[in-house]
Amino acid sequence: MVISGKDKGKKGRVIAAYPRHNRVLVEGVNMVKKHQKPNQANPQGGIIDQEAAIHVSNVMHIDPKSGSVTRIGYKVLDNGKKVRVAKKSGEVID
Repeated sequence: MVISGKDKGKKGRVIAAYPRHNRVLVEGVNMVKKHQKPNQANPQGGIIDQEAAIHVSNVMHIDPKSGSVTRIGYKVLDNGKKVRVAKKSGEVID
């Protein structure tokens, strides 16, 4: 979920992450118009809508139990496996 900016409150799946630039690409969020030149794949060309990357500080995980935003922590299970957990509810995140 986006927590600040022009798309505040929108939810979407993270498509790509760019750790070097601290940015993520979220599906359906921060849409921009791109002017596409005609080429073999798209002979018509024209203006297309596509997602642009946003800073990771503007995005938070959604708690699977409550549906609100939450921070992420780590927990070691009894079998020695390290898993991510939601800080608010303690639910394991896949």
